[in-house]
Amino acid sequence: MIPGLGLTSLLRWPEAFANGRAARLRAAAVSAAAAAPELTLPGGRDLRLDLFRGIALWLIFLDHIPENVVNWFTIRNYGFSDATEIFIFISGYTAAFVYGRAMRERGFIVSSARILRRAWQIYVAHIFLFTIFMAEIAYVAATFDNPLYAEEMNILGFLKQPDVTIYQALLLKFKPVNMDVLPLYIVLLLLFPPMLFVLLRQPALALIGSAIVYLLALHYDINIPAYPNGVWFFNPFAWQLLFVFGAWCAIGGAQRLGAFLRSPIVLAIAVAYLLFGLDVTLTWHFDSLKFLVPNWLGELIYPIDKTNLDVLRFAHFLALAAITVRFVPQDWPGLKWPILQPAIRCGQHSLEIFCLGVFLAFAGQFIISQWSGGPLVQAAISLAGILIMIATATLISWYKNIEGRTQQKRAQTVQGTLAGGET
Repeated sequence: MIPGLGLTSLLRWPEAFANGRAARLRAAAVSAAAAAPELTLPGGRDLRLDLFRGIALWLIFLDHIPENVVNWFTIRNYGFSDATEIFIFISGYTAAFVYGRAMRERGFIVSSARILRRAWQIYVAHIFLFTIFMAEIAYVAATFDNPLYAEEMNILGFLKQPDVTIYQALLLKFKPVNMDVLPLYIVLLLLFPPMLFVLLRQPALALIGSAIVYLLALHYDINIPAYPNGVWFFNPFAWQLLFVFGAWCAIGGAQRLGAFLRSPIVLAIAVAYLLFGLDVTLTWHFDSLKFLVPNWLGELIYPIDKTNLDVLRFAHFLALAAITVRFVPQDWPGLKWPILQPAIRCGQHSLEIFCLGVFLAFAGQFIISQWSGGPLVQAAISLAGILIMIATATLISWYKNIEGRTQQKRAQTVQGTLAGGET
């Protein structure tokens, strides 16, 4: 048996060879651990990550519903960054938290296989989401004889050439509106194993390398082509910087930044930058406030590019993160408040809730546009969507708890049977 590789059910190795192989693997693991610098990995689940990822999923859902009055309560209207930055940063942090420990304990090959398996799971979820989403939009457009739905959701190519479009979708080159995040996450995970390997040994070098890739992508306009034209809405060569930064924080970077983040000077700078972002974004909605951004400043900061993770967006997220970490520590008592548990549960099942949010967002858009829903209808649809997401996350948590207890009882039964002398 080769411990930790899970191949016993597939290959029956001779016992002597297995023992020798196991000894060599243990020796190699010990040698690799000794060669790598000692890093402090988080010892338990940080509920702040689940909380803010759950809130980010709610905000993404609300932002995906156009002409929705509740959108005024999302952060994208009051600063340069939005919920996407929160989601990608936390995804990088949790990826390093989960797979970093596996790579240190079980080696590069096993941990890489786990990362690639997760990427495959997200890919399957994306294709499933794509299929159902296309059917939903096509059905609504045909039933209500309104081709604008197909045009707004960018599926006209699918209706004209479904065979070619499906092939391009499998290659992640064709993506309807609101379905850009999962392909980005898939590519980031595919590239993550070698980056994590370097992060665990030379974290500063890995972060510098990520920044260099980001700068090269901006300078040479490097991106992945999309179908039928253009490029990816979220450039993975740019957004990888935020993902890697989250991973860097997870493997000790957050601790190294602790004293820096506690500085009152840093707090003052973060608050000032958030106020600057607020002033600028308010001018996008109110013409009377355009004097806040003089021409020279507009020429300097515009365009604030989301596709390539503009520096202003990245800095805005850093300011938000600095203030959040300062006032919401890991042992914050509020994490146990009942009112926050729904967001935490949604964050713990982010893949399922994100996919559900895409469906609900289009359903909400359809209802609002079809029946000219006013502010009360928009608020009701937004609230109903979030409640459905919470109910789904609660159901998933309940099912997993039941399944976990069942497996635990089975294990105890087996142990009791063996202790009784039966085989």
